[in-house]
Amino acid sequence: MMKDRVFQPIAYVRSDFPSKFGIPRQSGLVETRAEIVFEPEYQNVDAFRGIEEYSHLWIIWEFSEVIREEWRPTVRPPRLGGNRRMGVFATRSPFRPNPIGLSCVKLERLELRETDGPVLLVTGGDLMDGTPVYDIKPYLAYVDAYPEARGGFAEKVRKYRLEVDIPEKWLQVMPEDKREVLRKILEQDPRPAYQEEPDRVYGMEFAGVEVKFRVEDGKLLVCEIYRLPDKKEMEKESIRGGRQSGIYNCK
Repeated sequence: MMKDRVFQPIAYVRSDFPSKFGIPRQSGLVETRAEIVFEPEYQNVDAFRGIEEYSHLWIIWEFSEVIREEWRPTVRPPRLGGNRRMGVFATRSPFRPNPIGLSCVKLERLELRETDGPVLLVTGGDLMDGTPVYDIKPYLAYVDAYPEARGGFAEKVRKYRLEVDIPEKWLQVMPEDKREVLRKILEQDPRPAYQEEPDRVYGMEFAGVEVKFRVEDGKLLVCEIYRLPDKKEMEKESIRGGRQSGIYNCK
């Protein structure tokens, strides 16, 4: 019998998602940007020799925000409305016996930085800021891609989209290079699938802003977008009791 093995992260993710709400449900759906910053032990440039010959990479990482002491054999996939159970091994749910995630991302470039060493700049990730990374491997289309493969229930719902309405005054708050990415994220419907309350207002943090929105009859309306304070300002607000929640007009 093999002894238990302890795996240590080799890197951590820097992304525009400070919390898990709103992150794309799969990698490759939206051209989100992220950086993979390595621990000092793994900043040897020789470990990256030849990596730029590949266009895409597999990222093996941890669902660090959903770790549970006990696992369950079935889960409720969001795309099935949250009311139908499937076997955990027949889904990509984060609630697994071992909270391991697997994402295919596009490698934009490798940067050599004075303080961080080699940093991988990638797009298309479904990764929260601070996510631990355990390994990176090249994506090989000739063995990793099977266009004829069956996709189970996920294939039946993959074209699901919401119509998104972002008023111009709120769109102007977003950095220009993040606007289309935000729209595509919202099209995917970031809500928990079992919530269908048309008057409920949701808040999602992304790229330094908070986005308030509600959904009714297949249409997502953005109510407000405002810039979040930096960490020092947030610490001050925490001392004062935090921001007050507001009532948002989403008519």
